Amino acid sequence: NADKYREKVEEIKKTIQARDLLTIIYTSGTTGRPKGVMLCHENFVSNILATSPIHPVKQGEKAISFLPLCHVLERHLNYLYQNKGVKIYYAESIDTIVENMNEIHPQAFVAVPRVLEKIYDRILLKGKSLSGVKRKIFHWAIDLALNFNFDNKAWYWKQLKLADKLIFKLWREALGGKIHTIIVGGAALQPRLARTFWAADIHVYEGYGLTETSPVVSVNKEKYPYIQFGTVGPILDNVQVKIAEDGEILVKGPNVMLGYYKNPEKTKEVFDQDGWFHTGDIGVIEEHNILRITDRKKEMFKLSGGKYIAPQAIENKLKESFFIEQAMVVGEGEKFAAALLSPNFEFLHDWCSREKIHYRDNIDLIEDPRVLKRYQEEIDRINKSLGKTETIKKFLLVCEPWTPENGALSPTLKLKRKVLKKRYKVKLDYLYGYTDEKGNRLRRDEDGSLIPVKNED
Repeated sequence: NADKYREKVEEIKKTIQARDLLTIIYTSGTTGRPKGVMLCHENFVSNILATSPIHPVKQGEKAISFLPLCHVLERHLNYLYQNKGVKIYYAESIDTIVENMNEIHPQAFVAVPRVLEKIYDRILLKGKSLSGVKRKIFHWAIDLALNFNFDNKAWYWKQLKLADKLIFKLWREALGGKIHTIIVGGAALQPRLARTFWAADIHVYEGYGLTETSPVVSVNKEKYPYIQFGTVGPILDNVQVKIAEDGEILVKGPNVMLGYYKNPEKTKEVFDQDGWFHTGDIGVIEEHNILRITDRKKEMFKLSGGKYIAPQAIENKLKESFFIEQAMVVGEGEKFAAALLSPNFEFLHDWCSREKIHYRDNIDLIEDPRVLKRYQEEIDRINKSLGKTETIKKFLLVCEPWTPENGALSPTLKLKRKVLKKRYKVKLDYLYGYTDEKGNRLRRDEDGSLIPVKNED
């Protein structure tokens, strides 16, 4: 029977051409309706052959897979693992990842940045529960990790070796004990996370690509200087990239899609007359052919004064706060940038318990003056690291977490900005002085304060 099917497979293989359609993967739909991306055999195979020599995982090692296979990066890595003879284990659910890691002891996995943010937050929360000497050692190790650089002096590496024995070894054990490689894509990774995991001898490689590019355009490599924190690494050898006059990243190569399924109009929109695919992302090419992404072209907006705001970079800084789970920066056409914040309710509830702040529910909680004061302190601290026009002048808290289940995030945990703007329209109008939350009209006074609109106004 096996021989019979093997013969049939060989017959089918002979009929397949490189440019035949292999799969249709739908985009996340964060900037509009999802589009079916048609990818051929050449798209994926060329991309896997380009990334396989770069990926540190070796034949016979294990990888755990937990992102959906409709996520193009997870699909790519699954094909790459098969090509390299790596064993793939599928997590039972997103909630059992750590438990499953301790069962199979994998060497590698792929993740979106939010997964690493959650792991990091849990580690820090555990550190905060320590006391005395243990707490001091923990924070010393974290401070050391945040200063990780590949060209640090000998004294740093001696300290790091000690920190590894005392602290970081335990982190690796919590993730199964053998993890050495994490591939990250799908959104911008905070450099502090990359530094911290590298300090713990868990190597995080950030890359860049789209569903339309199968997906890898560039990725950080193992050795310095071909890995740079805050960048997405060197462009692949078989991929061409150029930067348009407005800063948009344009791509050509065998990895670029056939087009959008039954949507020739949208396909025509993203390809120019010279065949370059327009990514919608803004970036620059630096030394060693390294690509740095600055923002999404569609997500950048202009304040009424004419200054452009790149929201993702500001949102990443906001999410570094323990108090903030998700953030959306707004202000298109307005005088200043503002933010809607979805609190890290687990951390906030713990803080309220310590501060003896009582509340009925999250709606009551986010209106408490002491909570708002504490969030203002976080905003003030973060604003110090931002440019003058980027600073968050006002913010509002929302009473629920943002998740894919409630439609606030895509399946790959990206903000669905249009959905959120529609959902919180009343709050946003209040933020910019149009109405209060009861619908009463307001206007901005000469000193910038909000005042009720009188009939004679």
